[in-house]
Amino acid sequence: IGRAILNNHAPALLKINTGIARMGYPCTGSWVTYGLGSENSDLPGFVVMYDTKGRGLPKGYATNWSAGFLPGVFQGTGIDTAGTPIPNLARDAALTDAQQRAQFSLAARLNGLHRATTGDDAALQARIESFELAYRMQMAAPEALDLSSETKETHDLYGLDDSTCGHFAKQCLIARRLVERGVRFIQIYSGGEENQRSWDGHSDILGNHSGFAAETDRPIAALLEDLARRGLLDETLVIWGGEFGRLPIAQKGDKPGRDHNPHAFTVWMAGGGARGGVTHGATDEFGFKAAEDRVSVNDLHATILHLLGMDHKRLTYRFNGRDFRLTDVAGTVVAPVVG
Repeated sequence: IGRAILNNHAPALLKINTGIARMGYPCTGSWVTYGLGSENSDLPGFVVMYDTKGRGLPKGYATNWSAGFLPGVFQGTGIDTAGTPIPNLARDAALTDAQQRAQFSLAARLNGLHRATTGDDAALQARIESFELAYRMQMAAPEALDLSSETKETHDLYGLDDSTCGHFAKQCLIARRLVERGVRFIQIYSGGEENQRSWDGHSDILGNHSGFAAETDRPIAALLEDLARRGLLDETLVIWGGEFGRLPIAQKGDKPGRDHNPHAFTVWMAGGGARGGVTHGATDEFGFKAAEDRVSVNDLHATILHLLGMDHKRLTYRFNGRDFRLTDVAGTVVAPVVG
């Protein structure tokens, strides 16, 4: 049972993603990719998938997967699984592969000359590396995102043809394929920006949460089963949660909803060394506040890094004269949930 402290979506999302409720700080995916790197140089180390049903991005938009003051190469790469996954990735039809390689070779020489005369520029270097990665992705990304090679049994397991959950099922199956290909960190968002178009049930919370649960329950269960079948679950940490909970009291209306509750919410983890069958923490008798074994966002981040093989106190980056870390100056590993 965690505590978010923050009562508004955008700062609470920043807090759960970056550990700090202000813009300009690296998110968890950026820290993890910075610490561990990627196992596939032809794909981004950190991939983000967001709502594909026209409900928008989460509040705070791309700041939720920003690299902050870390080098830009560690920022999340957004993939649109409803349309063209990565716009402008395909080679210009007027160019042959040899011509494109020649263009990149010339650009690399010019970049080298520029660097020799002006010195290093972190932002420019990140842009150069982004273009180089895009070139390598022209072959690797379409294959990774193509689900036609998956069996009918796998399609049925995830529910790809189910009109209720098919969009989220596609993202979960893509996530599994990216894990297989060495992508380090994958983040999937359910829902969009506005109240009833996300898990923000200020009215009709029964219909709201039931609807989003129906979209996500089958695909996430399939992902866990599929990872386990392939021997990947033990080395893949799956984390499920949001930015805060809901109050135990109703908001007035014909179909009552519930307001934000930053004092108590739940996150679950599976695989990746997390101990199965363990519940840690409890609320008070009303479900209003975390009362036993309370876990802060810093504690959650410390535990995630620990399960991924990193010491949250030693994963640092020097910026503006001091060492920063995901857990800032706090955070304790939640030992009971570590296998």
